[in-house]
Amino acid sequence: MTRIAFIGLGNMGGGMAATQAKAGAAVAAFDLSAAALEKAQGAGCSPVTSAAEAVKDADIVITMLPAGQHVRAVYANDILPNAPKTALLIDCSTIDVDSARAVSEQAVAAGFRFADAPVSGGTMAADAGTLAFMVGCEEADFAQVEAALAPMARIVIRAGTAGSGQAAKICNNMLLGVSMLGVCEAFALAERLGLDGERFFEIASKSSGQCWSLSTYCPWPGPVPTAPSNRGYEGGFATAMMLKDLKLAQEAAARSGATTPMGAQAEAMYALFDRLGYGGKDFSAVLNLMRGRLDALN
Repeated sequence: MTRIAFIGLGNMGGGMAATQAKAGAAVAAFDLSAAALEKAQGAGCSPVTSAAEAVKDADIVITMLPAGQHVRAVYANDILPNAPKTALLIDCSTIDVDSARAVSEQAVAAGFRFADAPVSGGTMAADAGTLAFMVGCEEADFAQVEAALAPMARIVIRAGTAGSGQAAKICNNMLLGVSMLGVCEAFALAERLGLDGERFFEIASKSSGQCWSLSTYCPWPGPVPTAPSNRGYEGGFATAMMLKDLKLAQEAAARSGATTPMGAQAEAMYALFDRLGYGGKDFSAVLNLMRGRLDALN
């Protein structure tokens, strides 16, 4: 039986750890939250009292943490000193590229194999085991990384060497944030022009405006039953998380000298929506800001 140490059991990590347990792995789970540990235990994981304890006998170590500083600290203080050198280390957090590359360098220098493998798909995909993983690792390690991630994945793609997974993730989510704003603007305008929202969806989803944010994750309630818009914009990809990813993209753009004006505007729009108190709502709920109907979210 494969022994997996899973560190970080938040909205995404909890579901991911549960899918590994469901697939038959022995999952030693750690989080600072007692409630998260209790939930993980109910899903078939074995709670432990520290990250160091989780990794001591692990074949695979998976981390899902909030930010680069947390990843750096956990690897330096808990994982690298305590995990077996044979363990495969995979960080699934969404963090800055520099932190991903720094942790990779430290892990390799200590004799480990390491991959950065951030995810796309949201909490529903985490629970269902249908996430998309973007992987930065050595080509020789990819087959083992892919196999380790398979129980949680719909698809696993190698983006390149260390840090490439993070680069792919922030570029992808910048595109997602920008495209969702365009879809929301179109629905808001259609409404003002007297066009029925479902009829607009029917037309746009079969025309040149078709995109994932429209046809799979429609912000207008009704046309796509599985979209968070039909659940009061709950249980999807939180606005605060989208804002985090857009900030990472803008920081990367500034460091690299890239020009990303639409990404900057998207960051500003989601920052406003977050400041208004809607950081916990799915990012598609920004439609109601554009409609002037924030009352619909209360």
